[in-house]
Amino acid sequence: MENKKKEKYKFNYYLNANRNKPLILLLHGFMGNINEFDEAIKILTQDFSYLILDLPGHGKTQVLGSDEYYKIQPTAQAIIYLLDELKIDKCYLIGYSMGGRLALYLTVHFPERFIKVVLESASPGLATEAERLERVRRDAQIARKLSRSIIQTDFAAFLSNWYNQPIFGYIKNHPEYDRMIECRLQNNPYELDKSLRFMGTGCQPSLWQKLQENKIPLLLLVGEYDKKFISINTEMAQLCEAQLKIISNAGHNIHFENTLAFLENIKDFFYAA
Repeated sequence: MENKKKEKYKFNYYLNANRNKPLILLLHGFMGNINEFDEAIKILTQDFSYLILDLPGHGKTQVLGSDEYYKIQPTAQAIIYLLDELKIDKCYLIGYSMGGRLALYLTVHFPERFIKVVLESASPGLATEAERLERVRRDAQIARKLSRSIIQTDFAAFLSNWYNQPIFGYIKNHPEYDRMIECRLQNNPYELDKSLRFMGTGCQPSLWQKLQENKIPLLLLVGEYDKKFISINTEMAQLCEAQLKIISNAGHNIHFENTLAFLENIKDFFYAA
């Protein structure tokens, strides 16, 4: 049974392993890929080993099973299988946005596998069925636009519109914004469509109740321009023993917009007693 489940994915991953350095698993956000944390990793490697991968629907990872395997539950289980195969018993965990929701799911369902967890611009999902159904409806509209964006110019236009959302603050003013877009364009819009339909916020089970039971040390990072997620993470921090840090000069994508502050907070948190 386990072997069949493992065969539902062919993960594209990279493991930088050093027995003398603790290991971090980093999970990218929607429309990201294995290169999401490149700039941060350049500095993290001074003190840490790391594992990065393309999540289902992104980069070069292949989902070999049905569309159900784009969902958060089987994806989380597949990542645990991958850790087992790589003989990683326990590690640190960082997740951004969609990857942050997945990181929280992993944390509350597999707490024995993680030492400390950083959630960047993440949420526990939506609390009510009505909220989830409305989000599924909205995400389906976005997914349809994505699936029609097979022509790269259409996909580029979609991305430009995506980053007009208020949560991203002034990201378009960042000097490396065009490079980030080039990285996003490496994804397949048809696969992103599936990721949004099956692993979007509306599709995942609510983790609000589970969050209250969490015992793993959590650091919640949000950007000062991302008012929506400041509100969500403030509520999260009130429900469990989590540190909340609001990062200046950043919106939703903190590790891209203010890499040094992102790293400073992570190192302080991981090395704290």
